[in-house]
Amino acid sequence: MFQYAGWIWWLIVSLGILVTFHEFGHYWVARRCGVKVLRFSVGFGRPIFRRVGRDGTEYVIGWIPLGGYVRMLDEREADVPPVLLDQAFNRKSVYQRFAIVAAGPLFNLILCVAFLWAMFVIGKADFQPLVGQVQGVAAQADLRPDDRILAIDGERMDTWTHAQIALATAAIDRRPVTLDVMRGNGDSAQLKMDLGGFTEAPAPGRALREIGIVPRQFLLDPVVGGVAPDSAAAQAGLRGGDRLVSIGGQSLRSWDQIGPQVQVQAGENAPLLVLYERDGQRHEARIQPQLDSSGEQPRWLLGISAPAMSAEHDALLRFGPLQALGAAFEETGRLASATLGIIWRMVRGAVSLDNINGPITIAQYANASAQMGLAWFLSFLAMLSLSLCIMNLLPIPILDGGHLLYYLIEMIKGSPVSERTMIAGQFVGMVLLAGLMGLAFYNDILHLVSS
Repeated sequence: MFQYAGWIWWLIVSLGILVTFHEFGHYWVARRCGVKVLRFSVGFGRPIFRRVGRDGTEYVIGWIPLGGYVRMLDEREADVPPVLLDQAFNRKSVYQRFAIVAAGPLFNLILCVAFLWAMFVIGKADFQPLVGQVQGVAAQADLRPDDRILAIDGERMDTWTHAQIALATAAIDRRPVTLDVMRGNGDSAQLKMDLGGFTEAPAPGRALREIGIVPRQFLLDPVVGGVAPDSAAAQAGLRGGDRLVSIGGQSLRSWDQIGPQVQVQAGENAPLLVLYERDGQRHEARIQPQLDSSGEQPRWLLGISAPAMSAEHDALLRFGPLQALGAAFEETGRLASATLGIIWRMVRGAVSLDNINGPITIAQYANASAQMGLAWFLSFLAMLSLSLCIMNLLPIPILDGGHLLYYLIEMIKGSPVSERTMIAGQFVGMVLLAGLMGLAFYNDILHLVSS
């Protein structure tokens, strides 16, 4: 229950900040253009807060925090007194109306840059793109454990966040990539990785694993987390906290190597020579694994469990105020390119529509990023603000992008779009938006049930 409360709280905080700034963009430019603003609302539905300002604008907070709106004086919505006609939205030039509508998405873009700037000034902890384990496509490209990825297709990679986006995009497009890496011994190498063999585009979050890469930071050390009573390990005297160095002379670098080594070397009346460290001292033990035949395939077991996952960040993206501004613009460009790329790939069917997320998934990410610290929360807000900017610019009637399309047509033909066309467009826009929201909620519920 506490978890759901966290989801709801951070969703409200996130959308509250972004929607307020978006609507303030419309409001601020409308006032600069001499338009009278009747209502500035954050949220929909019954107001839980209402105040009328000195300028006559009604400021409202609605109880449904999933959007907002700015209502302006407009002859198409109600009669306007003759003395106020010059303040009506519809009486303004097409260029002023265009600026007022475009201001919302533009303010979200500005907010994205501001959040990223603050994130870089504070410093965002992340993981260096260090390779821990390889198989499949990655192994075929000669990527090796302990390699550090320096660049992908000539673009510098500072963290696994950047590398994962680049590799996921290439995997979705099923195209080869060039990797510049530094080997564990300090040598440099340039590798060609062919990602054209996927029969189905991998989901962005699973791309690394499907390519065959496990980051080094996510490899568990071969340390005993726990020992089952009466197990082979317990009888040999192993304890939680012991670090396994080798099994049968085969060195161990990570926890996942233990199981395969046991299966290869174990047998009836064939004890394994296990070398382990305890309190800085090395010890030997001969352990006869126990055969477990309860599953589909019999397995030899030592009776030990893995340690708790405790990957620690080993990279910090931090800049001075001036450098952070350049980094923020660069990161905004990178995120915008990735987001637009995903949208285009969805349109042409290269990416599953399962990747369309709704408020439940946004709430989960908001809560998770808030728990990771201020810098990660700012990064999440920046990404969400950019997404709202791009979504609102889509040429769908009802959204800002649809209105901007109408104004562009008006600029070209010299007269407004007919009322009949606008009504038809509004209907189509409502259907498209309802379908999009329905799909997002469906995906949210599906992910929630299957998780």
